[in-house]
Amino acid sequence: MPLAKRNIRGLQDIRTHSGRVDETHLASKAYLKVACLEMEKVRRGTERESAARRIENIDARFDEIAAEKATLLRSLSEQESANFNGVSDDAPKPAPHRKEPGFKLKY
Repeated sequence: MPLAKRNIRGLQDIRTHSGRVDETHLASKAYLKVACLEMEKVRRGTERESAARRIENIDARFDEIAAEKATLLRSLSEQESANFNGVSDDAPKPAPHRKEPGFKLKY
């Protein structure tokens, strides 16, 4: 009597459900994605607040620079008007003329 022919199945013949389930239908994965999105939203919010503070600091410094520049220009214009009128307390005096030479080194 001949032996019955058996179909030998391998690993490729095993039927599974992998790859058939859509990941969006899994509730746990959907909730995990929502949680990740919420964390990113909070992180971006703090970045936005930090950037807004930096912009405010830069604008405040611009105002300080403009005020300091105006003060310096005002003082310069007052000095120029005083020099023009002939009143000069801060005018530099010429250096005295020396007859002898300066410091010399001999090697």
